[in-house]
Amino acid sequence: MLQVISAIVVRRLLLAVPTLWLLSLVVFFVLRILPVDPLGMLLPASATPADAAALRQQLGFDKPIPQQFLIWLWAAINGNLGTSLNFRQPVSQLMMAALPATLELSLVGLVLALLISIPGGVLAFVLYQKKREAAADLTVALMQSIPSFLWSLLLIAAFGVLWPVLPFSGRIAPDITLPGLTGFALLDLLLTGQFSGLLSALAHLVLPALALALGFAPLVIRVLRSSLIEAANEPYVEVARLRGLSESRILWRHILKNAALPTITMIGVQFGAALLVEMIFGYPGIGNLMVQAVKGNDLPLIQGIALIFCVLMLAITVIVDVLYAVLNPRMRNL
Repeated sequence: MLQVISAIVVRRLLLAVPTLWLLSLVVFFVLRILPVDPLGMLLPASATPADAAALRQQLGFDKPIPQQFLIWLWAAINGNLGTSLNFRQPVSQLMMAALPATLELSLVGLVLALLISIPGGVLAFVLYQKKREAAADLTVALMQSIPSFLWSLLLIAAFGVLWPVLPFSGRIAPDITLPGLTGFALLDLLLTGQFSGLLSALAHLVLPALALALGFAPLVIRVLRSSLIEAANEPYVEVARLRGLSESRILWRHILKNAALPTITMIGVQFGAALLVEMIFGYPGIGNLMVQAVKGNDLPLIQGIALIFCVLMLAITVIVDVLYAVLNPRMRNL
């Protein structure tokens, strides 16, 4: 098993190198040919053309674009993603401060989505077997027609305005300071024993995580139901019935295990949707950081965020492949 997992990780890492290089190249050149001046927000209104030329030279924007890319790439390989033009801080430092919030939101949203979608998918499958799937199909179709950002607005209106029981802005109450151990608020507050802060962080996390879950769950329900229907026709199900196993045990112990595999590939969707939800709830993650970077034409920060996003997607791909190999022995020989 360890050899299989190691082979998968090595293979994916070898593929990741050209992928990251190509993405960096595309993003770098696209940003450089856009009709925007990243120095516009750095120069005062009284700046002269000589001042602009001096700043351009200082930042390296006076060099040919291919040379700029090679300089940036070499620095990135050495762990230096440059300095943000707006924040005047290292790009890596800004991203490492925002990334844990995005990961925390995505993981909690994923857990909630699975708590909704696994029973929902099984229920839809049972109703299908009983020829009563119309109600389930209608419910799932209605849920799927509402994207995560619209769920965000509905939840804010319901539980933040009409019935104000939950906060809908920020990550924690203003009077509470995060310890800053790992960057993950729930973990840091739990480790330091700040339980009032932990409750505050959980309260701030409920609505954005639920918006993510409600936007993601219908997709998982549909895929899971289709996989359950397909798996129910496999020979091993008939063998299990001949052995005298109950239908519920066959469903939960055999069919569900195999049918759940296709849903694993959709984990990355949750992370992508989190960026938009962050902006609506004012959650201080990568999504909000990207908006600020785009507004300020902060090219180094945009490049760094695009790179880290690609790295995360590649990491998720590796995790999915490893889970497939662990859960499905047939995949270990591919």
